[in-house]
Amino acid sequence: MTVVRGLREALMLFLIATVLVAAAAAVWVAVDGGDYISRLGIALMVVGALFGVTGDLTLSRIGMLGPRATFGLAPEREEAGGGRVLTGVGIFLFVGLPLMLIGILLIT
Repeated sequence: MTVVRGLREALMLFLIATVLVAAAAAVWVAVDGGDYISRLGIALMVVGALFGVTGDLTLSRIGMLGPRATFGLAPEREEAGGGRVLTGVGIFLFVGLPLMLIGILLIT
């Protein structure tokens, strides 16, 4: 059951990202002109790479390592909750990587 929830979450993230990137590429073409498909491919690659890097909350927690250590606290742990099922690796594999691959296919 958790696998189905994780895949459903990945599908929703993928669809939302694709719709937002398509709209952003349309605005990009309207403002600057050019080919929509190549701009869409570039935008998909950028967003896929951002999902791969920031899929989990590691980057936002790095800033708190020093202050937490100053007060003798352990680093923050990723707790289960908030409705998220996918880990950072799952977000990279099921959302970021497909976005990047589709972007590469659209550019070539």
